[in-house]
Amino acid sequence: MIPLPLARIAEITSGALAGMADPRAVVRGPVVIDSRAVEPGSLFVAIKGDRVDGHDFAAQAVEAGAVAVLASRPVDAPAVVVGDTVTALAGLANAVCAQLPSVTVIGVTGSAGKTTTKDLLARLTARVGPTVAPAGSFNNEIGHPLTVLKADENTRYLVLELSARYAGDIAHLARVAPPRIGVVLNVGTAHLGVFGGKEAIARAKGELVEALPADGVAVLNADDPLVAAMAGRTDARITWYGRAESAAVRAEGVTLDWRGRASFTLRTPSGAAPVALRLYGEHAVENALAAAAAAYELGLPVATIAEELSEAEPRSRWRMEVTDREDGVTVINDAYNANPDSMRAAFGTFDVLAGGRRRFAVIAALRELGEESAALNEDLGRLAGGAGLAGLFVVGPDAEEILAGARAAAGGAPDATRITHVADAEAAGAALSALLAPGDVVLVKGPRAAGLERVAETLLGGDRR
Repeated sequence: MIPLPLARIAEITSGALAGMADPRAVVRGPVVIDSRAVEPGSLFVAIKGDRVDGHDFAAQAVEAGAVAVLASRPVDAPAVVVGDTVTALAGLANAVCAQLPSVTVIGVTGSAGKTTTKDLLARLTARVGPTVAPAGSFNNEIGHPLTVLKADENTRYLVLELSARYAGDIAHLARVAPPRIGVVLNVGTAHLGVFGGKEAIARAKGELVEALPADGVAVLNADDPLVAAMAGRTDARITWYGRAESAAVRAEGVTLDWRGRASFTLRTPSGAAPVALRLYGEHAVENALAAAAAAYELGLPVATIAEELSEAEPRSRWRMEVTDREDGVTVINDAYNANPDSMRAAFGTFDVLAGGRRRFAVIAALRELGEESAALNEDLGRLAGGAGLAGLFVVGPDAEEILAGARAAAGGAPDATRITHVADAEAAGAALSALLAPGDVVLVKGPRAAGLERVAETLLGGDRR
């Protein structure tokens, strides 16, 4: 963060200094919402959540070295008191971003693959200048400005992930840090019930390209018709990526190795180079192409792009993490989140990676699917039931449709999938641990609220990779 005195922070946020706050005291960062993350020079932002109120930790944060607290009410510590701390946080991030004219802001959105694409792109931009990008999926109204506030005078690239639960969310995030390059990956079924249909999801994702300036660049997926249609919603220049011949940046000759990792020729207007991904799943090709297209717009040579893509390892946890135990059991931890599209992709990769080995899967009911929830969860059950599993564990509530679909697909053959409904992740981990034999393969995949990463941790002996 660029250094700012408390008086300036109060001015930016329309706040009032309280608690004997020194207006000349300088915040040098980081800006944090967890008092345990405070460092000397921090600004602690007190946010009232459903279970925890950050204001209760104000004094603790200052004792740990915070210069002051950004609060919505007086606290027992030096503070800048504002009407709403989340709104003030966004305003502060916007003001800091405006004071960094040398920074190029790159926004990434889409129904699936945002975090992987952001991680790849941040690796690429780091080749040409200091880069700030969020850890994991800091992509909402809190995580987004916190990431922006990590930038300082030395930062040249801000690679940001923008998510939407409602119409207008992406437009808001784009106002916090106006992007010059916008990358749209796909329009899928995540939050289908909230938006009411894929066309409404497309309208929300397209808010990113609408936020681009006329001299900016929209990086669009030529293979997704709903993304391609966004070209008419921006005055920015369009760069297409994908597998279509019309895409300026495209993948040719895609193949998968026995572990489900893709290799292909990366083709650009200025040449081509071979890529061998270390990421798992053919769906990673789309993410790699999106990152490559944005990097190409920044002037990186195709050989450099291919080299970086080929060396990239998964950075954000619980996304297609593949771990081999000493006894040969392979655990695929893809438990960060799930929707119908990502479930199909995960089972596709699972099929390639498992080969002829014995297979197990742990899943949970998908959420936020609206009127289509029952049908889509039954489809998921059919997908799992037809995947050649030795055992399927369905975790948690609302499992009826998955169980029905799985039983229908598995049939009554002697080698049919053993289908078990369990209450929680702990029960699934314990039951599965008793069944596994050397060489087995396990897929763990479900919505974030199900907490299925705990199953993988159990199977790996507490390993949180």
